Amino acid sequence: MKRVLIVEDVAETRRWLTGLVQAAFPAATVAEAATLRAGLAAIRDGFDLALIDLGLPDGSGLEVLRALRQSQAGALCVVTTAMGDDASIVAALSSGADGYLLKEQPEDVLLRQLRQLSLGIPALSPAIARRIMEHFRLTGPAAAPDADLTAREREVLALIGRGMRNTEVAASLGLAETTVAGYIKAVYRKLGISSRAEASWHATRLGLSGGQTGGQAGGGSPANG
Repeated sequence: MKRVLIVEDVAETRRWLTGLVQAAFPAATVAEAATLRAGLAAIRDGFDLALIDLGLPDGSGLEVLRALRQSQAGALCVVTTAMGDDASIVAALSSGADGYLLKEQPEDVLLRQLRQLSLGIPALSPAIARRIMEHFRLTGPAAAPDADLTAREREVLALIGRGMRNTEVAASLGLAETTVAGYIKAVYRKLGISSRAEASWHATRLGLSGGQTGGQAGGGSPANG
């Protein structure tokens, strides 16, 4: 990570998060924003990673997350918050968050989660991962375990579940990026999901996290993954 944005309204917490980022990524340049308005202005500069608080004095940090997703699809967006309720978690993941970290965690746990982002592993607090699993146990789609995914769709799910971006999946499978986007759109529809964090969870559930893939190539329409 070369450029990191921290959107957090509490000055002391901002300094603490900056210290964590510098410990996790010593070569990174860190920018800070204390409000929604400042966060929206800051994203124009371009970032590899953004740590975003949900409760900002002038609005929700989700607006920063969504704006960053639209303007810089390759940027990683991780929510850093004290809010661990289901509604906040689902809203963040549905908006495209690559992680959800509770600020109450020990520093060593947070550092490990941040460093794992470089390996394509979603940054999820253990408590949040458990809540997500429980949520899907209770409310997940009642479809068959593989949701009738084709062999190629399972291939694509395995790769995005390992943290690969659309361009990387396309290169790995020898497909056009638009074709990969079509497969991702189909996978999201069949599994009833809307974020990469959910895709990663389903890839693990289906035993695809180890990268065991196979199938035939095909086409599809573009989708933002």
